[in-house]
Amino acid sequence: MKIERTVVGVYAANCYIVYSEDTNEGIVIDPGAEGDIIIDKIKKLGLNIKYIIITHGHGDHIGALSEVKQFTNAPVLIHGLDKDMLKDGDKSLSNVINKKNVNLEADMLLKGGEEIKVGNLKFEIIHTPGHTPGGISVKCGNSLFTGDTLFYHSVGRTDFPGGSFEDIVNSVKEKLIIYPDETVVYPGHDRYSTIGEEKKYNPFIN
Repeated sequence: MKIERTVVGVYAANCYIVYSEDTNEGIVIDPGAEGDIIIDKIKKLGLNIKYIIITHGHGDHIGALSEVKQFTNAPVLIHGLDKDMLKDGDKSLSNVINKKNVNLEADMLLKGGEEIKVGNLKFEIIHTPGHTPGGISVKCGNSLFTGDTLFYHSVGRTDFPGGSFEDIVNSVKEKLIIYPDETVVYPGHDRYSTIGEEKKYNPFIN
């Protein structure tokens, strides 16, 4: 498995392209902005993108969704509780974040517990509410893509509509730090971490 991270938009959101070198098939996680840069990476890598997975519906994670979907023709997956954010710029905060309302219907609504197979890769969907009601994390092998749920030594904000501090702490403690210490955490913003690192130094866990 290979991972390409692209930092996009004024809020420096992480967009990940995760793919198999054996099959050149992959997924895009959170195309938040600067679709031309994301598309250019897909072209240069020669990838067949099978899915676009959205960890949550905020505007800084979906701003380039329309462009990337049009280029790849890949289905868009989002948790059912965040689906309306793709069509409502007020709910997604897009009207504030980037003045860009996506206005798309999701192709598949997630609940958590699904396994998405792409070539020889398997992506496990974990419902991790708190930052938004429909927030998800995505696990593939030893890698855990946590959106705005778990950050380096922190957790996501919960003061937006639908946010819950209790839910996000429970999501982290009950659904994420259960994985082995060497599991690599790829968050929606900032640098990567590991589960072991977060167990030691994250004040929201300890």
